[in-house]
Amino acid sequence: MAKMEVKTSLLDNMIGVGDMVLLEPLNEETFINNLKKRFDHNEIYTYIGSVVISVNPYRSLPIYSPEKVEDYRNRNFYELSPHIFALSDEAYRSLRDQDKDQCILITGESGAGKTEASKLVMSYVAAVCGKGAEVNQVKEQLLQSNPVLEAFGNAKTVRNDNSSRFGKYMDIEFDFKGDPLGGVISNYLLEKSRVVKQPRGERNFHVFYQLLSGASEELLNKLTLERDFSRYNYLSLDSAKVNGVDDAANFRTVRNAMQIVGFMDHEAESVLEVVAAVLKLGNIEFKPESRVNGLDESKIKDKNELKEICELTGIDQSVLERAFSFRTVEAKQEKVSTTLNVAQAYYARDALAKNLYSRLFSWLVNRINESIKAQTKVRKKVMGVLDIYGFEIFEDNSFEQFIINYCNEKLQQIFIELTLKEEQEEYIREGIEWTHIDYFNNAIICDLIENNTNGILAMLDEECLRPGTVTDETFLEKLNQVCATHQHFESRMSKSSRFLNDTSLPHSCFRIQHYAGKVLYQVEGFVDKNNDLLYRDLSQAMWKASHTLIKSLFPEGNPAKINLKRPPTAGSQFKASVATLMKNLQTKNPNYIRCIKPNDKKAAHIFNEALVCHQIRYLGLLENVRVRRAGYAFRQAYEPCLERYKMLCKQTWPHWKGPARAGVEVLFNELEIPVEEYSFGRSKIFIRNPRTLFKLEDLRKQRLEDLATLIQKIYRGWKCRTHFLLMRKSQIVVAAWYRRYAQQKRYQQIKSSALVIQSYIRGWKARKILRELKHQKRCEEAATTIAAYWHGTQVRREYRKFFRANAGKKIYEFTLQRIVQKYFLEMKNKMPSLSPIDKNWPSRPYLFLDSTHKELKRIFHLWRCKKYRDQFTDQQKLIYEEKLEASELFKDKKALYPSSVGQPFQGAYLEINKNPKYKKLKDAIEEKIIIAEVVNKINRANGKSTSRIFLLTNNNLLLADQKSGQIKSEVPLVDVTKVSMSSQNDGFFAIHLKEGSEAASKGDFLFSSDHLIEMATKLYRTTLSQTKQKLSIEISDEFLVQFRQDKVCVKFIQGNQKNGSVPTCKRKNNRLLEVAVP
Repeated sequence: MAKMEVKTSLLDNMIGVGDMVLLEPLNEETFINNLKKRFDHNEIYTYIGSVVISVNPYRSLPIYSPEKVEDYRNRNFYELSPHIFALSDEAYRSLRDQDKDQCILITGESGAGKTEASKLVMSYVAAVCGKGAEVNQVKEQLLQSNPVLEAFGNAKTVRNDNSSRFGKYMDIEFDFKGDPLGGVISNYLLEKSRVVKQPRGERNFHVFYQLLSGASEELLNKLTLERDFSRYNYLSLDSAKVNGVDDAANFRTVRNAMQIVGFMDHEAESVLEVVAAVLKLGNIEFKPESRVNGLDESKIKDKNELKEICELTGIDQSVLERAFSFRTVEAKQEKVSTTLNVAQAYYARDALAKNLYSRLFSWLVNRINESIKAQTKVRKKVMGVLDIYGFEIFEDNSFEQFIINYCNEKLQQIFIELTLKEEQEEYIREGIEWTHIDYFNNAIICDLIENNTNGILAMLDEECLRPGTVTDETFLEKLNQVCATHQHFESRMSKSSRFLNDTSLPHSCFRIQHYAGKVLYQVEGFVDKNNDLLYRDLSQAMWKASHTLIKSLFPEGNPAKINLKRPPTAGSQFKASVATLMKNLQTKNPNYIRCIKPNDKKAAHIFNEALVCHQIRYLGLLENVRVRRAGYAFRQAYEPCLERYKMLCKQTWPHWKGPARAGVEVLFNELEIPVEEYSFGRSKIFIRNPRTLFKLEDLRKQRLEDLATLIQKIYRGWKCRTHFLLMRKSQIVVAAWYRRYAQQKRYQQIKSSALVIQSYIRGWKARKILRELKHQKRCEEAATTIAAYWHGTQVRREYRKFFRANAGKKIYEFTLQRIVQKYFLEMKNKMPSLSPIDKNWPSRPYLFLDSTHKELKRIFHLWRCKKYRDQFTDQQKLIYEEKLEASELFKDKKALYPSSVGQPFQGAYLEINKNPKYKKLKDAIEEKIIIAEVVNKINRANGKSTSRIFLLTNNNLLLADQKSGQIKSEVPLVDVTKVSMSSQNDGFFAIHLKEGSEAASKGDFLFSSDHLIEMATKLYRTTLSQTKQKLSIEISDEFLVQFRQDKVCVKFIQGNQKNGSVPTCKRKNNRLLEVAVP
């Protein structure tokens, strides 16, 4: 049997009690103290069995990282400390592995963190399910639907900066592998009255502020909106800005989310146009106007806002204006048109704004559903997430609070029923005897509200449909008549006379004893809000709009489909929606998250016990614990139970060989736990009292300390033995190495001594041999010296006989001859290379040969230069002559010269003889062409350039059009007097012509060329060849040029150019032409 992995439990390192079922003693005070203790240690999650209690920390906690997701993935629910991820994982694995549809019910009052909890559930499921391009797209669309719905359905309230003002139920659909396929969203009771009026300290829906803050100026102009919130009557100003909320950034997030979900650009623009229209409706104001018949009629004060609304929506202005002033009532075949007074006109305006926004929100939900719905028709598994408003008790409670609290009554009813059902099913599944549990059944409260005959909603509908005068007071009177005897209903007229003096119960109110406590409702507005009446004239005006979206929101305005039947009331619609929701929830396995708000200040680290106590009561959490503890408080599968407590029994420690249940039985018998305190199920051990579990935990803790001591003792013994053996082994190794080192050192010393002795002996022998050799050499040298002297004496005797008179001169000449002979022989072997640029030359050996040495160097250089020139062809000689001429003319004078040294002078750059384009030009020229190049001719008037073909022949200088090849100017070389150019790195040059010559009639030429050095050199050589006169080359940064009758100064300056490194020429005035050189 494989060794089981040791896992942790929520009982390990537990702060307070992680599961309220184990709380001992159980009462309201200990319940709150346990929550506070865990909250103070950043433990915001606590269990009641499988229910998760979540306390809003009002700050970010590092408990939702990807590492945390992996920690809770595929783990047992009670294996780690309480967390919302544990419940999400349990629900997802039950859906994936057991094929059970799931629903997660998130409840709590506004500001308790329901919306964040639903986001965490969805993000966890998205993180642990499958991967892939299609799956990731579906997950992204499901997640991105939240920002869109929050923008249009959430608002800042006094209790919550991001309060959901609608109920949302999302069914996420999965395939058989557990990968998401799509989803369906249902919305319940949007608080549309917030569109036209907000309580003090609260805001309208987020999207209005996001649009005005984040839209571009172009979009605002298109929607005819302004950024100033104070311009719009529907926006409250005292809470327009919320600390920590960036409406502009949120607007960009919403636009991006709409794109991801699948909204087309024109759809998103249509939605924003409707939002803008709602904003502008609030700015329409009315004034009274008396008619002839004495009736009051309303008129619009300023029609500019109405005009802008009509332009946005595409409605005829006169049609909408009439709809605000008249009301048409149809009965059978008759139509009656009545005028609206100012109050009725304002009512009609607000009703239109509320209906327009409410229907837009419903359209958004349907449009999102179209995008996220599953594309396949295979059988799907479903996980529902319900994020709905919690129980609300305000100072002034109206129709909205009544409907919300009715929904919470139904949720509490199904919660108790499903919790008991789940408990009963587990007992039956495990073979444990089920005992009846007494609990408060709130079905009587639900019946008071929803009974079809005498329920409050039924009577409200009946009152709305009744002919005659219908007011909130008549509705209250009817309630007093029908519900007077109901034990959960109170009003001043329904009870005995003792309530007549109850100042806490005003005349216009009634009170209902809900499961969460008593709530006082103001009847004012019940009838109007239940009617939710929109005049037919306004519906028809909206249907006539050319705006596609608005037209689709009011199908009842179509005259062809007119229906005289009264539309269903808001109460009946919500009752039907709640019934559908309850039916849906009952088909799924429920999972509960109960959200609690710790304080009303939305501040971290503050735990208001009175506020938390109130929420615990109306959430029924204590009753939930009692239901869970009515039978057995704790249950656990046999394998983890045995693994956790096996160290308490010698027979099960350290390994139990048999079945886990048998091991648990042996363990409990060994610990002598009373039989009535536990019961064995088929797969789990059930423990009745938490004290028994805590006793097991205390024994386990003590046993672990004993085991830790034992392990420490064994470990220390093993460590000491290991250390001793290591020291012993190390000593042996050290000794061996030391002996080796000592022997090596001794050997080195002996070897060194032997070498010293050997070196001394060898030195002695060498010195002895050296002395002998020196003695032998001295003897030989002495013999040689004696012989030389003897021979010299003999020669001198003979020489005296014949050369006694001229002996010195002869010897000098002979010696000099021998030295010169030796010098020339050495020079022969030391001659440098034949390269003319090689400057190496052997040094002179004797001072008297200095002039000879220099002359010989000069002769040799001239000779090798001649040898080098003899290798040139005639063409190469011509090129080098031109290069030499260019060097003499421009070296150290023109900055452009160094870059031209390495460029060969080609002359004919255009290849006129080969290009058929210039055939006409070739035929017109009979002489040999020396230069054919395209140059830029500078315009005399404005300094701009024109491309021309520059041709130089033996006798003439010609300019031709580059495109047509037509000759524009022909100048004989005898008329060219001078060439001027700057000293800078540019290609501008001027050709000066002889005054009075025919060619000089238009003045001198100013050109720009990339081959200035070559052109000037060839022009100089050609002119010298033909006229036998040197052409003047002027190099200066300022020179005069004759343009017709005027002399213009051409000035070169340094400057940064827009064209990079290209010089530019600009005419400054009539006498100055300025060239900017980079």
